[in-house]
Amino acid sequence: MARAVAALGHEVSVYTTDREMDAEERRGPPARRVGGVDLHVYKQHAPTVVAASIPLARALDAAVPRADVVHLHSLYLFHTWYTARLCRRHGVPYLLRPHGTLDPFLWRRHRARKAVMEALFQNRVLRDAAAIHYTAEEEMRLAAPYAQGAPGVVVPNGLDLAEYAVLPERGAFRAQHPEIGNRRIVLFLSRLNFKKGLDLLIPAFAHATRRHDDLHLVIAGPDDGQLAAAQGWVAEHGIGGRTTFVGMLDHAGKLACFRDAAMFVLPSYSENFGIAIVEAMACGLPVAISDRVNIWREIEAARAGLVARPTVDDVRGQIERLAADPAAAAAMGECGRHLVAEKFAWSKIARELESVYRTLASAPMRKVS
Repeated sequence: MARAVAALGHEVSVYTTDREMDAEERRGPPARRVGGVDLHVYKQHAPTVVAASIPLARALDAAVPRADVVHLHSLYLFHTWYTARLCRRHGVPYLLRPHGTLDPFLWRRHRARKAVMEALFQNRVLRDAAAIHYTAEEEMRLAAPYAQGAPGVVVPNGLDLAEYAVLPERGAFRAQHPEIGNRRIVLFLSRLNFKKGLDLLIPAFAHATRRHDDLHLVIAGPDDGQLAAAQGWVAEHGIGGRTTFVGMLDHAGKLACFRDAAMFVLPSYSENFGIAIVEAMACGLPVAISDRVNIWREIEAARAGLVARPTVDDVRGQIERLAADPAAAAAMGECGRHLVAEKFAWSKIARELESVYRTLASAPMRKVS
């Protein structure tokens, strides 16, 4: 997102802690230029639950007064409180992106802890935002009861379509995993996280194989707390011989995996956008998602996939429908390609974001203490 806006000629800087960065990323210089964007990385320290960082705060003291607009990401963290405070002090408008945390499913989690943070600072951060940035109309609708009356704007996430224009030859991923053989691949690619619906997908897939015995489940993505549970469900349902866990894939690995898959399935309980779904559509895969994925209306309207409730029976039905009619599945895949080109290309989204920034910057916040 930052690179796309910078490509339009704007000066864009990203300030962040090293929270969740891997060892290689942490070894990089604290200030670097990446894709036309100035990136500034600072170490977090205790209390790490809120990603506190005094070095980041000192850098923001100098950076925020120089900004025309601030795009503030995430809620309930140290930088959220501190950046909003600086923006109020210096009259700089900020656009706040909640990253799905105002979805009722996530809003209810750890409610007592969040209620304390809301009383201390988070509700005011929401109220004082020049606007809240949602990535789908559905996300904005679901967040309305918790947004403290702040106005919302919808600008989606996107892809650089050039990175998906040329796909590898079919068979490259399959050749790396000979246990798959000639079976059709049902692909899950996302973080292995409690909200992603693996507890639904695994039994649904097991049931679907009774009708379609040429299916193989590939589970790709980094462990985010549910790998052991997912492996246990696979064993429980007796599908170890037709399930492959491949872990985190790099970009080339993802393309090879998308290329060989027959369908992409993500039955999330909550998903504010779902960039992996858009990647799958860019590669021509039909998608089967839950109606808790906030771009489900766009996918359904474009006939790019199947949408259902997050239940085992509904997910099973999605897999069986796509497996039973390969021609219809292929047609959905082509509709998905068109949808991505029309709505989710960074070259178009950057212009939308630029327009939002210009509007907010032309009506700066009133300075308050």
